[in-house]
Amino acid sequence: MSESKPLILLIEDDEQTRRFLKSSLSHKGWRIIESDNGKNGLAMIKSDNPDLVILDLGLPDMDGISVTKRLRQLSAIPVLVLSARSEEQNKIMALDAGADDYLTKPFGTGELHARLQALLRRINRMLPASEIFETGQLTVDLAQRKVFIAHNEVRITPIEFRLLGILIRQAGLVVTHRQMLQEVWGAEHINDQHYLRIYMGQLRHKLEANPARPRYLLTEVGVGYRLALNEDSLGGAQ
Repeated sequence: MSESKPLILLIEDDEQTRRFLKSSLSHKGWRIIESDNGKNGLAMIKSDNPDLVILDLGLPDMDGISVTKRLRQLSAIPVLVLSARSEEQNKIMALDAGADDYLTKPFGTGELHARLQALLRRINRMLPASEIFETGQLTVDLAQRKVFIAHNEVRITPIEFRLLGILIRQAGLVVTHRQMLQEVWGAEHINDQHYLRIYMGQLRHKLEANPARPRYLLTEVGVGYRLALNEDSLGGAQ
């Protein structure tokens, strides 16, 4: 980052939304630059080198999915997508195209700030094989492939560990069904969501005090899963 305060590029065509976001985020210590269309936003990624991008899917000149794909050819910068509830399929497509997380309108400034902080932590973060991951009472030794709840070892299967590992790499962020299925079972199984339901259900029974109200393995309805971090207050359905 060029300065102490992170720089956010906001690509949003609605002027009222831009004013609201700029005011809210500036008070949280972020620096903001703006674009009201996708073409100019892509140019600003090259010229201004922002730390994060907030991208609205409904732009006047090009759709957000196309922007995401072209952005990914330019940079690995974290991208938070804004979407309306009626755009769920587009939201999933944007995540599969390379976006890192999403918020559904309307949203609160506290939730937005928490999601941006999770993305900021991910910048240049790679989990070495020896790292110990911890959140709440959940501890995962990535080198030894061991999982503990409140210091008690929990036995999980290799497939369950691979699913948990994917969520740990993206901790605090959403991972789509398609991404998880492709990484664990291969591209030929990207539509087999029942695989995920079965194995994630098994993981919850092993890791959650109450599997029906999960603390760690949160569902993003219709989209995928999210591994909650200690500071997360972002709920997920079963």
